[in-house]
Amino acid sequence: MTIFNEIRRIIAEAVGSVFEQLDAGAFVVELPKEKGHGDISSNIAMVLSKQAKLAPREIALQLKPLLEKHDFISSIDIAGPGFINFNFKDSVWQKEVLEILRQGLSYGDSDMGKGRKINVEFVSANPTGPMHVGHGRGAVVGDALASLLVKAGYDVCREYYINDAGAQVDVLARSAYHRYLEKCGKDVGDVPEGLYPGEYLIPVAEKIFKEYGDKWVGMEESSWLEFFKGRTIKEMLKMIKEDLSVLGVRHDIFSSEKKLVEDGEVDRAEKVLAEKGLIYEGVLEAPKGQKSEDWEEREQTLFRSTEYGDDVDRPLRKSDGSWTYFASDIAYHFNKFRRGYPLMIDVWGADHGGYVKRMQSAVAAITQGEGRLEVKLCQMINLLKDGKPYKMSKRAGNFITLRDVIDEIGAGVVRFIMLTRKSDAQLDFDLVKVLEQTKDNPVFYVQYAHARCCSVLRHAKEMFSEEEISDAELSKLPHDIMAKIQTPHELDLIKGLTNWSKVVESAAAAMEPHRIAFYLVEIAGLFHSLWNSGNSDAKLRFIVPEDKPLTLARLALIKAVMIVLQSGLSIVGCKPVEELRSTTFDA
Repeated sequence: MTIFNEIRRIIAEAVGSVFEQLDAGAFVVELPKEKGHGDISSNIAMVLSKQAKLAPREIALQLKPLLEKHDFISSIDIAGPGFINFNFKDSVWQKEVLEILRQGLSYGDSDMGKGRKINVEFVSANPTGPMHVGHGRGAVVGDALASLLVKAGYDVCREYYINDAGAQVDVLARSAYHRYLEKCGKDVGDVPEGLYPGEYLIPVAEKIFKEYGDKWVGMEESSWLEFFKGRTIKEMLKMIKEDLSVLGVRHDIFSSEKKLVEDGEVDRAEKVLAEKGLIYEGVLEAPKGQKSEDWEEREQTLFRSTEYGDDVDRPLRKSDGSWTYFASDIAYHFNKFRRGYPLMIDVWGADHGGYVKRMQSAVAAITQGEGRLEVKLCQMINLLKDGKPYKMSKRAGNFITLRDVIDEIGAGVVRFIMLTRKSDAQLDFDLVKVLEQTKDNPVFYVQYAHARCCSVLRHAKEMFSEEEISDAELSKLPHDIMAKIQTPHELDLIKGLTNWSKVVESAAAAMEPHRIAFYLVEIAGLFHSLWNSGNSDAKLRFIVPEDKPLTLARLALIKAVMIVLQSGLSIVGCKPVEELRSTTFDA
């Protein structure tokens, strides 16, 4: 149990004793932003004020005697309108450091999810070519969010939805056929407008030619289209999976839209909606801003999405009677719900923002309110190189491939930078600046903190045996670390490490994995400040040769820093480094 959970427990216990009829509900227990406001602060008095019909300060004063009786609390102050500020005895923070060492990378694990199942669907790029850098942001956000939710105690399924049905797949097949004719020696000219111009289809055409020769030359499209669709999609998915693997992204399941339709899942979804009276034949009004002469009124099969908060009802079939993308997406999400995922999280590009409300309406309708869809939108990335726009990829034809970026700067750097802003905010990604070894580069700033920890421990092993560092002297940590070596920097760092569990839970609750990257930068800053204080005062260095117990206590703190940094970097998907060559970096 963390100190935050312990304070929450004793507050709830005190409230139950003083105000039996009141529900404590959701109250905050957190590290205060101002140093003078205690070690931990709570707003419980403000939360109870309306129910109790008392001023918050009066509530706080009634709770104070019950809270002060706990021996690990040195004092309690009532501040402002009624905040309860707790001051702890030194042993509290000492025990937290020991707890980090005891739990290792499990420190910060939460049971808030209680094993509930969540489906996180991300990337889901049309299999029409290599992944571009925009797909990479969704891949990183989705994968990091899934890892964060696992850390918070959820049972997470990572899913990729293959859009292998529809017009774009026909275009892909025709594009591959054009390259095939080139390989067969036919003079077909440049790639026609409307087809995919990238060179990535040339190897696909070469494989088909090697296996079948000129078998498909001169045939009607109806003879070769299905073959080229199936074969090209297979090759594109292989390419996409390779790109994802290099980025360190994995999926538990790949679901096919084509199979979904063939298995009758769309028909099933339509039947369910019809049984609920949520489908009708009608005519939609012309879209806003569209000239009336361009609008053709026609009867369509419509879903009553306005009954669930959408702006207008939505069509389920096209004019030719085939399903709309919306109908397939309803069926897909209903399929996920029936597979046991009442909570679904989709990570989409920001250009799909207008699609969110209708899909949430559909999920609520078809699951009778038992299912819930959350959508995380990822804004565009402005890819730069030394401040200038990065050139397009010839291989892709008209966009920058994710693989090109990974090959240039590394997967770990790509992943960390993708999480340095909220996903719904645009991101400037400069391929030169993200490799600079300065404190303004968050990747380097965090990695250098970890490398410095490794450096201290390597040096310590020259002075102490492995047994002394790892086991025997750790028992002195609760006795020495605060009594003999306390400095403001050390206490701030220990408190920051202790806050890891709360960061995990708050980030998971908000579904915002970028908070983990922010936290890592914060911890790195606290550590670098402590390191720099040792440059000006030898007594504040981590290794003090003449004081062995003191040194071993500080080495324990170093290990705790490493554990928390490694834990956070594992969620980000960035491998911690043990050594960096820079000697000029100064935090």
